[in-house]
Amino acid sequence: MKKFLIILSSALALWSGACFAGQTAQARFYCLSVHLDRGEGGASGWQTLDLTTLQDYGAINGELAPLFETYTHWSWFELYDELWELTYYGSLNVNKPAYKDANGNGFDDFYEVSQAVSATSSGVWQFEGSPTYTLSASWNRAAGSSVGTCVLNLSGYGSFTHTFRLLEYTGPLAYTPHLTTVTGRVDLVRTGNPEELFGGQVVFVKSPTNRFNLLELQPGAWTNASGQTLVYTNDFFTRESPWVTNYCGYVEFDDGDPNTPDDADYYLWVLSIDDMNDSDADGVPDFSDDPVILPPRRPVLQLAKGMTNLLLQIGGDVGRLHQILEATSINATVWTTNRSLVLTNDPQTVSLPIPPSPRFWRVRAF
Repeated sequence: MKKFLIILSSALALWSGACFAGQTAQARFYCLSVHLDRGEGGASGWQTLDLTTLQDYGAINGELAPLFETYTHWSWFELYDELWELTYYGSLNVNKPAYKDANGNGFDDFYEVSQAVSATSSGVWQFEGSPTYTLSASWNRAAGSSVGTCVLNLSGYGSFTHTFRLLEYTGPLAYTPHLTTVTGRVDLVRTGNPEELFGGQVVFVKSPTNRFNLLELQPGAWTNASGQTLVYTNDFFTRESPWVTNYCGYVEFDDGDPNTPDDADYYLWVLSIDDMNDSDADGVPDFSDDPVILPPRRPVLQLAKGMTNLLLQIGGDVGRLHQILEATSINATVWTTNRSLVLTNDPQTVSLPIPPSPRFWRVRAF
């Protein structure tokens, strides 16, 4: 019987192309527009009030849209008098309730479904071609509910009671950090309606001068529950003290509701990303931290003799490059690469020919 000597060894090699670990952060996504259903009431009690940001008469979308001026929100309206069967057109500007942050997370409770709202605000309104009058708004919503009540009191014209709705989604953001970018996917579920899904791919570019705290969301597109594609543009995201695990910025769609005619509506949203992952415990979440290059696991080798060949079993990290090296002397200064492979299983078996003379093998992981 022919005898032969086989010695196995394993080694590690650091490779600049090593994979970075994927992580998962939690996302909350909400629209700065508020939806108001048709309001009823008025001076006679037989009037209705519909809000819309669509230009065509009779086109109603219920949107109270952000304004960023003297008042926080605006809308056109159609006021219908059921007794006289007349429709009046006008516009209104109104403030949302004053900023309040009961849970101290840096976000306005008005837009946070988990927080209750009971407050008043003020504004102005006018019919087309008429003077401006004042209005008051009373807002009430229970904690945990995305639906509340808004009473709009138009001075001289009575009060209208509306149901208002927050548009909020939550879900995981799975991401992979890179040296200058962060890539990932967000999968969101609407609060109060788990069958309504929204999400897609995201790419962030880190600021070269403030990479831990400033990132730019790149243009992209998400898919809504109806399978429609919503395209968004680039916007900046910031990480600020004292909420050092949070990244926040706008997502601005070309049109947030493709089902309404022509005009862009419900287009401006806020994406909040909360990342508790901090692999190196340096106080910077993995989302924007310099990625840690994880070394490969040291290969574990086993050898068995088959009828006509040798079976080398390699235990190691799936997806990593492994090199099988061989030499005729354990003290050889040059080892020849027998083959290179990326592990698809752990362990993985490789067939080797039976050598005619003493042979030494080792496996190096990258």
